[in-house]
Amino acid sequence: MACNKDFSSSYMLLKPEEVRFFDLIHILFSSDIEKRKFVDAPEGTKEKRFRRRWLMFVSILTQKFLQFVAKPLSFVGSTTEMGLNLVSSNRNLFVLLLNALRGNVVKPDKTSASFLSFLGYWDKRVQLDSSIERGDGKYNAALSMMASKVSYENKAYIEAIVKDHWNMEFLGFYDFWNDYQGKATTQAFLLRDKTADDYDTIVVAFRGTEPFDSDAWCSDFDISWYELKGQEEVGKIHGGFMKSLGLQKNEGWPKNITKKDDSHPDLAYYAIREMLKELLGKNEKARYIITGHSFGGALSILFPAILILHEEKLLLERLDGIYTFGQPRVGDETFGKFMQQKLKDHNIRYFRFVYGNDIVPRLPYDDKTLMFKHFGTCLYYDRFYEGKIVEEEPNKNYFSPLGAIPMMINAFFELIRSFTIKYKKGPEYQEGSVLRLFRIIGLVIPGIPAHSTLDYVNATRLGSSELFLPHKNPENPN
Repeated sequence: MACNKDFSSSYMLLKPEEVRFFDLIHILFSSDIEKRKFVDAPEGTKEKRFRRRWLMFVSILTQKFLQFVAKPLSFVGSTTEMGLNLVSSNRNLFVLLLNALRGNVVKPDKTSASFLSFLGYWDKRVQLDSSIERGDGKYNAALSMMASKVSYENKAYIEAIVKDHWNMEFLGFYDFWNDYQGKATTQAFLLRDKTADDYDTIVVAFRGTEPFDSDAWCSDFDISWYELKGQEEVGKIHGGFMKSLGLQKNEGWPKNITKKDDSHPDLAYYAIREMLKELLGKNEKARYIITGHSFGGALSILFPAILILHEEKLLLERLDGIYTFGQPRVGDETFGKFMQQKLKDHNIRYFRFVYGNDIVPRLPYDDKTLMFKHFGTCLYYDRFYEGKIVEEEPNKNYFSPLGAIPMMINAFFELIRSFTIKYKKGPEYQEGSVLRLFRIIGLVIPGIPAHSTLDYVNATRLGSSELFLPHKNPENPN
């Protein structure tokens, strides 16, 4: 059903569910993109640049493929995840076979605190690094990445980790509604890191893109955008990420909403905003940080963007930092400049972590043809986990043919490192067989294993604290 877009002064929305083959081919030869059934744009919109129409073609084709394989992909993911937990619940494969012969196989419970997601098997570490204490420049980054990592797990698992291993307060895990998809596809949890000496920090961690979730991958590859009416200085913002955060059909981003019924969960932005107001109101010294890996990183930087639009002074004053890991691009250059200035005005530091050849920070495509741009302080880490502040990550579009061979060579050394790192850095850095399998796949597609939470956890632990000192980045103080 069509929805009212009066809240937007301009927009370009791709609708892969409505595409037909010949209509899709036609976009390569015609600039009248608004005449295509799968493109929603204001009447009379034209796109004369072939390369941009080509990228729209590729985006639609990719999303259509992801929609086509959604069910089998979900089945493969669920089966793989259950199989890994089945082996783990019975200690190992040999004991599982023995238990099967005896008829007493231990079956895993998907809602239990011992059930791990597929990504959880990439990195089973649950403890915070005891050598990184409060007051260390990288403490918030290390805590944020661990929170981003466990956000992929179920509620019982997250609660157990926060309470039993981190000795912090678990504030809740939530499923949030996507008004456009008509289902709850956004997840986040909150914790409180508090000590007796008035240290009080709330962490909001958004869950990222799950490997077998076609909906989330469609958002990553979508190049749709909105420009909000009356807010043209804000620029163009990624449509899929805004929908996941809480953009409403027909209404956009009203400052306040009234929930119409209780038939579905709340919208992420509004629910989290009200929770933070209540929590921060109990202690005037309390602060909060926002974090997320992958898709979760995109939501993490868009959350304060909407706070800025709504002039939420209290929440902007108490925001201690934004930490994103492997985050995709969320808006155009105008949006980036707007956010840079606003973050500076409110003294909010924004750190965007990029490890190696991670493919996701290089999406959506960024060149003179397409508009998406990164902003903020980019902390780039190589395979030795040595970090540096850069304006933009190397090989920013990933797909450059000239970069393919160096990336494959780097992936080979990452595979070698997976066998040697425990001897150089300690047993807690040992990699498991699941991630090593993906390291092998990375010899052909280097950007996939580089997106792992393990490499980002290692970067926050092994990287230098000096990167977080303000004077280290004088040209980009955020």
